Amino acid sequence: MSNMNESFKGILSSLNGELSKYGFEEYKNENGSFIVEDGEKIAAFYQGDKGTLKLEYSNGILGLYAGDDAENANKRLSASLLSEDADAKDVKYVVSEIAETLHSKFGTKNPAVYKKPQQKAPQTVSKNAVKNGSFYDANTLASKLCLVFPELRPMYKENLNKYGEFFGEEFFEKYGTKKIIDTIKENNPQNMKKLFHTLNEIYEDGTTAVQGLIAVTILGELNNDQILLSHCVDYMSETMAPPVIEVNRYLASASGKKAKKKLLNPPAYKPKKEKKPGLFAQAMAQSGGGMPPM
Repeated sequence: MSNMNESFKGILSSLNGELSKYGFEEYKNENGSFIVEDGEKIAAFYQGDKGTLKLEYSNGILGLYAGDDAENANKRLSASLLSEDADAKDVKYVVSEIAETLHSKFGTKNPAVYKKPQQKAPQTVSKNAVKNGSFYDANTLASKLCLVFPELRPMYKENLNKYGEFFGEEFFEKYGTKKIIDTIKENNPQNMKKLFHTLNEIYEDGTTAVQGLIAVTILGELNNDQILLSHCVDYMSETMAPPVIEVNRYLASASGKKAKKKLLNPPAYKPKKEKKPGLFAQAMAQSGGGMPPM
């Protein structure tokens, strides 16, 4: 396929000006390349305000595709026949076809927008900021866990784009907690070290809200299973371990089960004069530990 690789790169070079004209620039992956080879396929990605474009050669066809991002650039805009022994004349003709498609789809008279504006990820709290008095938040926890579990990143982006900001409870209830509990069940030492390094770091210097998220929404789902808790003991910090154990004990108690049931099936709203403490606060009060510091 070496000859086709050269033809493909020649086509990309010829189309650079056209792509730039419509606001598309090379979209490089984590390896610093915008060209991806996979067996008999070769593809190049470009990104701009109007979405992501993919030029892909496979089985004698050069296709131009569009989508929201690199993973979803599957809407075919054009397809051109191109044999592996294509000559300069063939390449020139294909370039002309693609340039015409770009003009018809993205020209000023008929601008095609394939991408819903993506929300920028909220800025995470850095270690330096924490040293200067800031606290880790739910977004920072999710962002760091996406480094431990890269497969969670699409769900993180989905959550962000859905609401315009990050909703930690929904993200962890739907996706993050299950991944974490599955990791604890597997009890692989290397994976456990990576996971709890992140959880401990965020818990130690997190807001009360993010501490509750870790202790209740995430590790509260251990459901006081003594085997699973024993998996965690050697990895949890001295600060995090007692609240997590107390939360699990509380949730396993009659009052804890009742509170959890009410949380999952809330009654019809009635105005209240005083706000009752959440599950985390109730568990800490039961243990006599009080609320964690901000």
